[in-house]
Amino acid sequence: MTFPNLRLRRTRETPALRAMFGEPPPSPQKLVWPIFVSEDMPGPIDSMPKQKRLKLDEIERELIPVVDSGVGGVILFGVVGDNAKSCDGRGAADSDGVVQKAIRLIRSKFPDLVVFTDVCLCAYTESGHCGVLTENGAIDNDATLPLLAEAALSHAAAGAHGVAPSAMMDGQVQAIRSALDSNSYENTIIMSYSTKFASAMYGPFREAAASAPASGDRRSHQLPYNNPNAALLESELDAAEGADILMVKPALFYLDIIARLREETLLPIAAYNVSGEYSSIIATAERGWGDMRAMAAESLHAIHRAGTDIIITYWANRYNEIFGEN
Repeated sequence: MTFPNLRLRRTRETPALRAMFGEPPPSPQKLVWPIFVSEDMPGPIDSMPKQKRLKLDEIERELIPVVDSGVGGVILFGVVGDNAKSCDGRGAADSDGVVQKAIRLIRSKFPDLVVFTDVCLCAYTESGHCGVLTENGAIDNDATLPLLAEAALSHAAAGAHGVAPSAMMDGQVQAIRSALDSNSYENTIIMSYSTKFASAMYGPFREAAASAPASGDRRSHQLPYNNPNAALLESELDAAEGADILMVKPALFYLDIIARLREETLLPIAAYNVSGEYSSIIATAERGWGDMRAMAAESLHAIHRAGTDIIITYWANRYNEIFGEN
């Protein structure tokens, strides 16, 4: 059948018809809000409007409307001052650290909210790198693994539902799974940053987390954007090591990778809608070049449509603003 008997516009003629035949937006339960926790450097994040570094006593107030909107979870990032950083980043595993305190606070105040934690050393090392360095300045992969495992274990002990290793060290999922299981945290979820690219879209995050490398970059361990097979292999290996959830980061620039990964795994897939993606939409709207709400909604639809089960996004605390009634 072809035109004029076939007229596809018939099902697009009215808002009611478009709603009937269209897919709904991702529900708030599918969203995870990143929270930066800092006693040392609280305050607004200039490059990420409506996002803040929160002190512990601010978290409950900020979370109430987010939880009321139905958002399913949070992922916590610790931000510490230089006095809390060291060459090996051991502060990440401090049982009395800012992330560990935040986990306990959130679990007590919002018992139904899912709490994930980022597991990396970059915010806790003097170098700003994701692992400990050798004498010649290279990352020592194998020496970093027990430190990541200790940090993940401290998060689980504080009550995190899941830990999310982001350092992109070979063998990190296996090391963390072994540490969790041997300490009776068999039910703690590992949401691995399994396909994490060395992206140009992390700039605002590095301001927020005060985690930019003091020298060099992260291309030795994060993925090159022009090698999709290696990206998929990373997720395959993390699944074999015991990851419960696989993640693609960034999201919007890698929708093809999400879709390909969806075809290859039955594990849940998360996508991180990163800071540069969030801030670029806001900057475009501020210049008058597009409608922020419409662009944000379209972007979240696209990430969901590509095959994700979970979207980590800075739009989560603005869900009603994006998807609510005009």
